[in-house]
Amino acid sequence: MDTTRDLLIALARRYAFADLGALAPAAEISEVCEFGQRLLSLDAEDFAVEAKVVPAELRRRARACHMPQTPREQPRGALESLRPAYGLLLEVIAVRWHRRELSPMIAAVHIASEYLPLLAFEPQLGHAGDPARWPEGLSATGSRFGVIGDRECDHTKSEQSATNRTLRVSTEPNEGWRAYFDRQHSQVAGALAVCVAACRNPCTAMDWIAPEPYADLQLRARTALSFADTPLVRLRHAAPVGHGFGVPSPEEVLDAWERSRTALDKNPIGGATMKDDGFPLPGLPSLFSAIAAAEIQPATLLNGVSSHIVTLLERL
Repeated sequence: MDTTRDLLIALARRYAFADLGALAPAAEISEVCEFGQRLLSLDAEDFAVEAKVVPAELRRRARACHMPQTPREQPRGALESLRPAYGLLLEVIAVRWHRRELSPMIAAVHIASEYLPLLAFEPQLGHAGDPARWPEGLSATGSRFGVIGDRECDHTKSEQSATNRTLRVSTEPNEGWRAYFDRQHSQVAGALAVCVAACRNPCTAMDWIAPEPYADLQLRARTALSFADTPLVRLRHAAPVGHGFGVPSPEEVLDAWERSRTALDKNPIGGATMKDDGFPLPGLPSLFSAIAAAEIQPATLLNGVSSHIVTLLERL
């Protein structure tokens, strides 16, 4: 590197926002780096934190991935649609792969697996699982959804607790709302998928969905559940962020993904993983798109932050 500025530009282009922020020669650059690091770390609680030094377009796109921190916060961000958030997840996964940060990469894959059923439900719900807007049909006569202790329901005890709370959490104080999202919302996502794709004793909870879209949703939700049980997602438990101390190698990640693709290739939705779409894990964007019934491509949000920082550095 010829100059210190060249080094800083190289860090920006490698998305090394934390390191660059510590070395930043100007407060404005440091603030933009902090914004970028929140995105890279998937700190969805703080995506909407005011950062006036960041271009408005980047802030707008980040807010679309933000998880509301109160029941009535507007706009609804990731509760309105999960599609922007999944675009960011794909971009983070790709960046982590190219930086060989495989533990954070697998953690991002795990997050994607937890909320994937809500991505499947979005076309039917008209939102992304907003507890303030659940359809009344979930609580129709004969529904077991959210009924704690019902032995005919295939939900686990923790899922019954989570579904019970999701029906009333929008009336709780802000602290209760945030605690629910920290601990239970991902369980509600899985419980919804069980209702349409794995329940052995169906109740009336899903009768609000017409037969034709129900059949389509059933296949997409079943594939979302299957993805959560693939060898790729199970690597989470072999990483320091899981329950062990091993870090998967690139070869182990690719091998796990190939085995996952084979396991998922049982229907047209899971078969989308066999497409070579140019992603580091080939077919992952295609799978998310098939489950969402909408095109989802890797975002360019991190790239936009990086480019903006480079522009600021070049002006020095």
